[in-house]
Amino acid sequence: MLILTRLTILALFSVLFLTNCAKLPDNSGRSTSFAVRDIQETRLGKAATPYFDSDSGESAYLMLGNGLDAFVARAALAQGADLSIDAQYYLLHNDEAGILFIDQLLKAADRGVRVRLLVDDMDLGGRDFGISVLDTHENVEVRIFNPFGRNTNRTIQFISGFGEQTRRSHNKSFTVDSAATILGGRNIGNEYFIADPDFAFLDLDVLAAGPVATMVAGSFDLYWNHELSYPISSLMDEVPTPEQIKERMDKFNTFVADQEDSLFVENLRESRLATYLGTLDAELIAGKGYVFADHPDKLTDDIDDTSNFMLADLLPYLESASKELIVISPYFVPGNNGVAFFTRLREKGVRVVVFTNSLSSTDVSVVHAGYANYRERLLRAGVEIYELNKDLLKTRTDHKGGKFYQSKASLHAKSFVIDRKNIFIGSLNLDPRSVRQNTEIGLLIESEELAQQLASFIDNEIDNLAFRLELKSGYGYQDYIVWHGVIDGKQTSLITEPYTGFWQRFMVGLMRLLPIESQI
Repeated sequence: MLILTRLTILALFSVLFLTNCAKLPDNSGRSTSFAVRDIQETRLGKAATPYFDSDSGESAYLMLGNGLDAFVARAALAQGADLSIDAQYYLLHNDEAGILFIDQLLKAADRGVRVRLLVDDMDLGGRDFGISVLDTHENVEVRIFNPFGRNTNRTIQFISGFGEQTRRSHNKSFTVDSAATILGGRNIGNEYFIADPDFAFLDLDVLAAGPVATMVAGSFDLYWNHELSYPISSLMDEVPTPEQIKERMDKFNTFVADQEDSLFVENLRESRLATYLGTLDAELIAGKGYVFADHPDKLTDDIDDTSNFMLADLLPYLESASKELIVISPYFVPGNNGVAFFTRLREKGVRVVVFTNSLSSTDVSVVHAGYANYRERLLRAGVEIYELNKDLLKTRTDHKGGKFYQSKASLHAKSFVIDRKNIFIGSLNLDPRSVRQNTEIGLLIESEELAQQLASFIDNEIDNLAFRLELKSGYGYQDYIVWHGVIDGKQTSLITEPYTGFWQRFMVGLMRLLPIESQI
């Protein structure tokens, strides 16, 4: 026991010592910059002029449910940029989609477009050099949000940095010339754009042109100029030499050239948006829009300070539902307050539909453990719960008859539909991490046409996409859940979580007992 105690003290001392060594450079000298405002003569500005000049306060929107279209939309806006691109992401992978995305930014920068790229540090371990090479372009500036110390192991910092390194910027936005923007659930990586043959996220973005783009640009500025936003150059001990820059860019350009014949790039060229989105005369739908965004101070405020919580501002819209509320959230942990909220809606006669991941489709099992603690109470209250059926996604097709989802898929879209009149699309999950820990952004649109598009998709596809959960009473009045869905083309009912084994369910059961809900 004495030896164990000494080892424990030594381990704690080591963690504290290493954490204290994880120092960040002084960031007070960072420069400030702001979104462009004089956009009348830009191509996108001219295309969006009817919305900027209108007294209606409306913008124009296009939902991006197909991953290929979502990438094409970003590429088309980048190619239409005249003055600026402001991109903010939680994850930016170093894969095919990530590199092709960077290539679009560089091509715009080569034309003289100012590019500001702001990325949370969660996914950037060991990639400082490559990012700093990008930053050497005269028209590109890269900043890292809430960075880890570069002289200490990241895992140790994450474990010991609760309240600091565990709170991340989860925002995702892509804004061009302050005239058009893309918001939603997608990060930048193969699995978000149907470029990974083994895995894909079922996700949702929205392209918006008009006044809401200016609102998103203002939110970007808050983060870009915040004290937690570090220029990548300030985190580097040495800047890349000209020889190193040339060598890295030669490899980069060779990789990009090699992708010209890839299936992903071929599919991008054939996307229905590829030929006309740059002029903004695609299938845009008008409606008033409201940007909801956490202030970056949320990451430095006390976790119990709700003054910078975007959900507090969004909640009245959800409470206003009088007939129906559809919730799409891949990570759904409502907590006691959430269960009480949905129960109140049901007591008012409001239909509540929740579409989330199943245990077999989720990419974060611990979140499923937190969610599972509330399923029975929600079902008892009359909430309709659907969990993604990953097996059916193997055979679904896109509009051209090609493969739409990969061999394994996971729900990643975050959206609400209120009375089929208003729709919210953003980065916000309904779990404690999104609500209390991370920063988020999203867009609420007053549009029956857009709301009906997503609601109709749920109406028509949910039975094919998901298992419907039913609560039944067993012996001794013990309730249990039944999953109804299609397996191997046949309607099936199961009393255990579909496509899972004993040990997977056992481990999730153990996690349900842990007091970790605030961190998921």
